Amino acid sequence: MAFKPNYNQQRAERNRAKEQKKQERLQRREEGVAARRAGDQIDGEQSGQDDADVQDDAVSTDTDTKTDTNNA
Repeated sequence: MAFKPNYNQQRAERNRAKEQKKQERLQRREEGVAARRAGDQIDGEQSGQDDADVQDDAVSTDTDTKTDTNNA
């Protein structure tokens, strides 16, 4: 004779499988981010000077526009 279906148990098993799959995806995604960040740090050390120049330019344009709007 077959067993009576236990729907709650089956749903719990499906939910556990979903959560495990989500955790595996999240772990792979975090590993990918860590690898990209490690690559950016290596590149960033070599071109760190360039990034600072770009930020300085952005700051100077912001102050230029502020002074123009204040004078108007």
